[in-house]
Amino acid sequence: MASNGSATLSEKPETPFHDLDHYLAIPRVSGLALSPDGRRLVTTVATLNATGTEYGTALWELDPEGHKQARRITRSAKGEAGAVFAAGGDLYFSSARPDPENPDAEPVNALWMLPADGGEARVVLTRAGGISALLAARETGALFVNAPVLAGATDEDNDEERRKARKDNKVAAILHTGYPVRYWDADLGPAQPRLFAVEPGEEEEPGKPATVDAAAPLKLRNLTPDAGAGLRDASAVVSPDGRTIYSSFARPLAHANSRSVLVAIDVASGTRTVLLDTAGMSYFPGPVSPDNGTLVVLSESDTTPEHAPQLRLHLLDLTGAASGAGSGPASGADEGTGGSALTPLVHGWDRWPHPAAWLPDGSALLVTADEDGASPVFRISLSGDGGPAQVTRLTADNAAYTDVVVAPDGHAAYALRSSYEFPAEAVRIDLAGGGTVRLPAPAERPRYQGSLERVETTAADGTRVPAYLALPEGASAGSPAPLLLWIHGGPLGSWNAWTWRWNPWLLVARGYAVLLPDPALSTGYGQHHIQRGWGEWGKAPFTDLMAITDAVVQRPDIDETRTAAMGGSFGGYMANWVAGHTDRFKAVVTHASLWALDQFGPTTDAAQYWLREMTAEMALENSPHLHVENISTPMLVIHGDKDYRVPIGEGLRLWYELLSRSRLAADENGETAHRFLYFPDENHWILQPQHAKVWYGVVEHFLARNLLDKDLPVPDELGL
Repeated sequence: MASNGSATLSEKPETPFHDLDHYLAIPRVSGLALSPDGRRLVTTVATLNATGTEYGTALWELDPEGHKQARRITRSAKGEAGAVFAAGGDLYFSSARPDPENPDAEPVNALWMLPADGGEARVVLTRAGGISALLAARETGALFVNAPVLAGATDEDNDEERRKARKDNKVAAILHTGYPVRYWDADLGPAQPRLFAVEPGEEEEPGKPATVDAAAPLKLRNLTPDAGAGLRDASAVVSPDGRTIYSSFARPLAHANSRSVLVAIDVASGTRTVLLDTAGMSYFPGPVSPDNGTLVVLSESDTTPEHAPQLRLHLLDLTGAASGAGSGPASGADEGTGGSALTPLVHGWDRWPHPAAWLPDGSALLVTADEDGASPVFRISLSGDGGPAQVTRLTADNAAYTDVVVAPDGHAAYALRSSYEFPAEAVRIDLAGGGTVRLPAPAERPRYQGSLERVETTAADGTRVPAYLALPEGASAGSPAPLLLWIHGGPLGSWNAWTWRWNPWLLVARGYAVLLPDPALSTGYGQHHIQRGWGEWGKAPFTDLMAITDAVVQRPDIDETRTAAMGGSFGGYMANWVAGHTDRFKAVVTHASLWALDQFGPTTDAAQYWLREMTAEMALENSPHLHVENISTPMLVIHGDKDYRVPIGEGLRLWYELLSRSRLAADENGETAHRFLYFPDENHWILQPQHAKVWYGVVEHFLARNLLDKDLPVPDELGL
């Protein structure tokens, strides 16, 4: 392996994880769409371009029966995504590739259609602001798009005029009147999301000769012209008959707060009706039943300094849901559910379920939920006689399932499945027995060297603390491996699925063992496991991490004298806390980390959420910056300037205080053992492929220097 992590042209790496260029080239699968007749399954595949500088996406068709090889069905430099089947089998997607019929037009993210019976894809709708997402009614030909509109625009033509004026005059300024103003890496405004019905337009020149495939252009009808910012970050579903869209809707509250109410949008009239609006609760729509009569609803309680949120499922009877509810952006009672019939669903099940799909006969619902290091598919069977619903786990493996869709005959479901042993891949699930079959994929599974184990220990309060342990080949009592403690972000999450950003096999290929624990605050172990760490980040989550580390370093194949702690986001916060509370580790890597909680709270993009979670006193009690003078471990600080979730001020302050106040502060020559890897144009994640390569290269250099006493070169691209 070459010093910069890439093999020479004449070498073949042992696995893709032994060479960063090969690792970055592994195709990445996301999303799944099933045609109404169940005969076509489409996914999106991202591949690295020839220069290795960015990923392009394309649509691939998979054989639901598992007999035929996967085949690529779109190809362009701009890529394609967001595939949705219409009722007739036509495949719609979005792409910013040039329109062959209008090559001089500036490309925007337009709506394209690939005919059900084959042929070339063509643009069916384009607009100056592009489109963001697609929705299709399963029973009818109704199609809908989510698209951004400038807040002051009166119609589509006016929106285009205003956009052109801003561009021509190089104006990027945004005048805000509410909160929030940023989201992850996006500056919100002046455009706001709107939902549109896609409808047939009129021929521009009726009777003009054309080929048989010519069709009248489509047009948009704005269903939510007065939505304001209510549809930002909203989730929406459409009823099978295409008559109603159900969506979460942000309701502004006093003191820059907000919550999500549930609304129904009548497609024929555009009337918006508030269905669910309860103080201290947010609502999000799940799928609509095949008979259009029942909506699955996910509720999330507001956090408080004392109580973690609770996520619960409900069934909403749509036959009388509109009665007693108000309409318009600010309507709905402050308390109650607007007169809607809301029935609790499996509230005794101690998991956080995410609704996926109904069975075609309406007898059961498929959901996913984190569970003990996995995220399986579950079936919730509904009793026809009004008895309690029953939860059954369908998938038995330690894998995480997403994008679940059900075959029209109800015998099988399809999903994307991943684990720490393989990236996302499409599978068929037998709904009778739960067995899974991997479908022929666009690419083979990447091979890795090493092994994966499930390990655990018991915390001082008797709570089980589980983890995955990835071990390199050859780790033994005679050759113990150095250990990396990886701390997950969230903090409400779990190490249970493949991740491209924090992939243990890259470090395992360098000889490290990687420990991936689920401490207090992790999901998949019941509400109590979350509540144990709520509002006390520096207590149970920290002691759980130390307990599982204590247990693992007792193994003869682990070298207790060579350990490091690493984490990003909340994991970075915890890495900072670890650095200030123990000197057991030889190095600490902290990415996009929270440092001064009193500073972080009002400056994050979601301050209204954070400030509900901790009081000012709790924030100070759990803030790592107050312990900087205890830090005697070399730290690698990593931060992106476009990170709005954990603003760059956290990284800048951490870096300055490490150099000025830690036990490894800069000396009289300005030298320090700490390092700061700064990305001016990256966000909370490191998304550009060559930047990911630099990230891993610098991490490997830092770990080798402090754990292995080796001086590996930093990536050449840093210019050092």
